[in-house]
Amino acid sequence: MCLIVFSWQPGSRRPLLLLANRDEFYHRPTAPARWWPDHPHVWGGRDLQAGGSWLGVTRHGRLAAITNHRDGRAAPLANARSRGELVADFLTGGLSPRDYMAGVMARRDAYQGFNLLVGDLLGGELWYGGNRPGADARPLAPGLYGLSNAVLDSPWPKVERLKRGLASLATDHDETGALALLGDKTQAADEALPDTGIALEWERVLSAVFIVHPGYGTRAQTLVSLADDGTLSAVELGFNDERQGRALQPDTLCRLQLSLGIETEPASGVLCRGQAG
Repeated sequence: MCLIVFSWQPGSRRPLLLLANRDEFYHRPTAPARWWPDHPHVWGGRDLQAGGSWLGVTRHGRLAAITNHRDGRAAPLANARSRGELVADFLTGGLSPRDYMAGVMARRDAYQGFNLLVGDLLGGELWYGGNRPGADARPLAPGLYGLSNAVLDSPWPKVERLKRGLASLATDHDETGALALLGDKTQAADEALPDTGIALEWERVLSAVFIVHPGYGTRAQTLVSLADDGTLSAVELGFNDERQGRALQPDTLCRLQLSLGIETEPASGVLCRGQAG
């Protein structure tokens, strides 16, 4: 997951509205969003190479999402653990966001750079933390936030552009408008690019909200929305190759709608098409 913007307003009519794009190599095996067979209370996509996830929710209102922290100057960490396990372990576990984040911080040096969000949506609690300077673990106050491959609210062009877009949506349930924002392929001007220690060509490619490049690009678009009555809605669009990305024609589409905290049959509230079905 490489770009997340979200409005966090616990106690309001729309406590959470989150937009996210996951960027990855096209050859990396991925399962689209669904109820997990081994943990049927968890819904989200899965990385079939390392077994983790980039974003997911549960029937009881747990939410987790992660982005990588990009630093082309840093040496790769030997024997690093998969960052996706940080999402999966929270979703399948029972620790509070505070306690889980404390445990993550205690072992954060076992991972390459990351930014992690974990929350209890029913409890009105959302935490952020990472393993780079400026990413100390902390609960998030109500507000509009943006997260890419630097610490929370770093003013990268695509982060600021998507935050402005989220703030200007016609309604807080404007799915068409939200997905259009996530499909923005505009690259930033060179003078506005961050310097993360990679080649200028790649800084340009990665500056778009929706990335399309041979071998690498945006693999999933996700919208998550929580209403004040506890209704959680989500949609994920999946892209498996450059051709689909250039055309903005997803290979898979999955929708989820459920009332948090109410036990239902594992397949309920889900509508999928494509390989997800």
